[in-house]
Amino acid sequence: MNPYLDIALRSAAVYIFMVLALRIFGKKELSQLNTADVVLILLISNSVQNAMVGADSTLWGGLCAALILFLLNFIVKKLIFRYKGLGELLQEKPQILIHNGKADFRMLAHESISHDELMEAIHEHGIENISDVKLAMLEMDGNISIISGDKNLSQTHYKRKKNRKSLTRIA
Repeated sequence: MNPYLDIALRSAAVYIFMVLALRIFGKKELSQLNTADVVLILLISNSVQNAMVGADSTLWGGLCAALILFLLNFIVKKLIFRYKGLGELLQEKPQILIHNGKADFRMLAHESISHDELMEAIHEHGIENISDVKLAMLEMDGNISIISGDKNLSQTHYKRKKNRKSLTRIA
């Protein structure tokens, strides 16, 4: 087999595995990686490097693997855009946390969002109480969007931080 075709097939297999693994085991908050997440990514990249390029440690072998990864990522994004079902399979859905001033405590618990974190997001948007929030959503990228009922305030985003506090104060 052509060595570059071998690299391309290996890289494609690793890419597909990683997409599926991140969907199954991954975090919604990929934009807010903690230390353990960064270490995991570094170790995974090191562990799959040889699986992609095999014995070929040349510059061209590495560039071939990188090109395949970029191409596959481009193709997957185009397919997700074109086929809604694929997007639903591979991506998380936005979740409503507050609707018309009422917090969804089950959803907050499911998403591991503490009362303190929710209130921080609300306060950062100039809103004092949950009852003043028209809509709060945990977006696909891990950010919390807040829309108030006040016509003078516009929609704002809260960059969610990884929080390990319990949800006992919510309920």
